[in-house]
Amino acid sequence: MADALLTDLLKQLGSFTAQQALQEIKLLAEVDDEVQKFQHNFAMVQVMLNKAEERPLTDPVVKPWSDQLKDAYYMMDDVLDTWNTAKIKSQIQKEGEKVAHSDAPALEKKKKKKVWSFFPSPCCFNLPLRHKIGHEIKKLNETLAKILKDKQAFGIDLKSQPEVVERPPTTSIVDVSKIVGRDKYRDDPLNNLLGMGSQEESNPLVISLVGTGGIGKSTLAQLAYNHPKVEAHFQKTIWVCVSDHFDQCKVAKAIIQELDPKHDSLNNTTPTLQALLRIVCDLIKDKKFFLVFDDVWAKDIPKESEKWEPFKYALRHGAQGSRILVTTRNEEVAHMMGSTKTHIINLGNLSVDDCWLIIRKIAFIDANIDRHKDLEPLGRQLADKCHGLPLAAKLIGGYMCNKRGKEQWEKVLKNSLWDLEDVEKGLLGPLLLSYYELSLAEKKCFLFCAIFPKDHKINRFELIFHWMAQGYIDIDSKRNMEMEDMAEEYFQKLAMRSFFQDFEENEIDGKIQSCKMHDIVRDFAQSMTKDVCFTIEGDEEVKINFKRARQLSLIVKKTFPESVYEAKNLRFLNLDFMSSQIVQPKLFDNLTCLRTLHLKGRSILELSNEVEKLTHLRLLKLSCKEIKELPENICNLCNLQSLDVSECWKLDKLAQRISKLINLRHLLLNVEEIGDDRIKSFPKGIGRLTCLKTLGHFPVGKGEEICKLGELEHLNHIQGKLKIVGLSNVVDFGAIENTLKKKNHLRDLRLSFKMRGKRQRKKEEEKWRKM
Repeated sequence: MADALLTDLLKQLGSFTAQQALQEIKLLAEVDDEVQKFQHNFAMVQVMLNKAEERPLTDPVVKPWSDQLKDAYYMMDDVLDTWNTAKIKSQIQKEGEKVAHSDAPALEKKKKKKVWSFFPSPCCFNLPLRHKIGHEIKKLNETLAKILKDKQAFGIDLKSQPEVVERPPTTSIVDVSKIVGRDKYRDDPLNNLLGMGSQEESNPLVISLVGTGGIGKSTLAQLAYNHPKVEAHFQKTIWVCVSDHFDQCKVAKAIIQELDPKHDSLNNTTPTLQALLRIVCDLIKDKKFFLVFDDVWAKDIPKESEKWEPFKYALRHGAQGSRILVTTRNEEVAHMMGSTKTHIINLGNLSVDDCWLIIRKIAFIDANIDRHKDLEPLGRQLADKCHGLPLAAKLIGGYMCNKRGKEQWEKVLKNSLWDLEDVEKGLLGPLLLSYYELSLAEKKCFLFCAIFPKDHKINRFELIFHWMAQGYIDIDSKRNMEMEDMAEEYFQKLAMRSFFQDFEENEIDGKIQSCKMHDIVRDFAQSMTKDVCFTIEGDEEVKINFKRARQLSLIVKKTFPESVYEAKNLRFLNLDFMSSQIVQPKLFDNLTCLRTLHLKGRSILELSNEVEKLTHLRLLKLSCKEIKELPENICNLCNLQSLDVSECWKLDKLAQRISKLINLRHLLLNVEEIGDDRIKSFPKGIGRLTCLKTLGHFPVGKGEEICKLGELEHLNHIQGKLKIVGLSNVVDFGAIENTLKKKNHLRDLRLSFKMRGKRQRKKEEEKWRKM
């Protein structure tokens, strides 16, 4: 192998002159030193980016320079990651060859040592790689030098140190505006919903909450939706977020999803609207329902009205007394949806007193406000700048948290960001204030969320896995914290600053399970990433310059857009095949910079071996119900941190060489609560994955090449839930105690001595569904 690599390199050197060849050899020999210098430059670029991030909107001339610096940063990261990947692969190869080389002749070993001792690097045998890395470093250093040459023109001072901001206390209780300043409006929707009504009134009765963005429409709707009296009054409650792009089939499916989450129609990729609405009619027939249509838009009222007509007809099949609650920014939309003037509630802005109350509750959450009475006049001036918007008040409250000096409050009041105009009056200033105080890592984590669709329920754990995969988490060696713990701190800080909302908590430990982003906050994130983050739906003609694209969510209905292959710098790809498709190897040939890949498609039957070309990949999620096995080449993705196959319902075995994934931290399997243990055994060697934190399911098998209980003994970082099945295969029951005694991070442990067969699994599933 090494001889072949050397031969290839000598052929390349043979085409150079003697002087050029000497320069090339020198380049090879000095690669290790150059990599170290390059790492220092990389760290310096990070500092520069953080400073540049503070100015692009207030000083637009900086943005082109900042964009060049970001592009250089990501290219540098790719080069360093390629180098480190080679070292990891070398380490894995050496471990695998230890036994094989133990009997090799001494003379042969001596010769090899003499030849390769010229290069000290762990990946020294791969000379073509050293040659490639050397040239890429040289080229990028020249690019960086050109960028730095212009820095003085933009007034960026690299010597000044960024202000150190003390970390405020973290809390998930940030949605205090729910209980502030809405007494007048809180009862109106509730009274309308619970009113007895008459046989003459329209069925269903449509009530609308109307007001500008950030005024609290969705919050009031949620308060009504979750009220105990409402839950008791209606037989069915349904929440559907419509947003600005009204897709009839999507909305119909959302209604069905709320009424019957396991309905067969939800798996149909190409249903007709008529078929879906017929199902809706059947599900609500003679039932009193309460349906919320949240965030309804209409750019063309007559056209949109026609699209809503089939829904109005279908929803008449509910029992008399059914109600629909609409939230919208436009009173014309309220009329379009069927609300009469008496059933339209226009939300007014909050008073300055109410805005100050919100700011105060968040900013002084753990402090005695009476000690800081001198800040109240300044706080009221800040409240006035919120223009009566609860969201603006929450953002300011989060920003001022832990600031106790009068000078600090005065400085915020004088900030030039308040002068920036915005369609939603008063929101851009608070958003920018909060955004610019984040660290560079926290900014990246927040902006990543621009890829999620409106009203998307963001799973906290999955979000943290994404942030880790993208390399956004700064490891704090002084605090000896794991990546997941640092990411958790980032999440809590963003939550406290009201970048997230609508939290759902775990019933067992009370920790946040999921959240959402307010539309305006999401729009802000999208505006900040419009050059690098894209969403493409269906077969629309793609007219996007993908040169700088780093995040892409792509839904393919029929034809895969070839232009996507131009996105050579893409780091995140969410690819959803709506129709029958094969994942072409061309995808893996072109998009080699990917850190995250989510492949979704009901008819995807297999994953190509070409996936091993994605050497930078950290997170691979497969939502492919028909896939039965994974390709062996997936085990060459030595940087992989998270492998999520929990939505591969037919997957019944893991790749045999999975023990090569030495950096794997989270393995999410297709094991449901109903106990469908489809994966009956793990391959031998899984005990080498000592970084594993998430496993969930561990089958104890029989046979030479099957994983035994003893391998679990080495996986002491496993946390959360773990279910061990097949304990009847254990001969020495003392081994069970030895295996479990160091599992200090487990919170839910289940032991089973039997493997379930198909018949038993079906019985359990039926029993589960009836509960």
